[in-house]
Amino acid sequence: MASDLLRGHVDRLLLAVLAGGPGHGYELSRRLTARSGGALDVPEGSLYPALHRLERGGSVASAWSEEDGRRRRVYRLTAAGRREVTRSRAEWRRFSSAVDRVLG
Repeated sequence: MASDLLRGHVDRLLLAVLAGGPGHGYELSRRLTARSGGALDVPEGSLYPALHRLERGGSVASAWSEEDGRRRRVYRLTAAGRREVTRSRAEWRRFSSAVDRVLG
């Protein structure tokens, strides 16, 4: 899928993936790709800045975790993030419905 179509939606996509449970960056990227049937692949250069932006905004919190001898930063939704996912889903339904009506 064209990266310009993805731009502007990475934050809400990550929030939706995090609604399924906490995860480290690579895991979240894999989930997003899997849930999109392989259509969406967020490059590392977009993934981590988006996670940091969401953390600064209070929608996501993170903590270091050690797994198989590797330290990883694990991200999870905050209460504000869960509210944002709900709001974002409703907003997306309205937007995509309007676009469908225009494009046919």
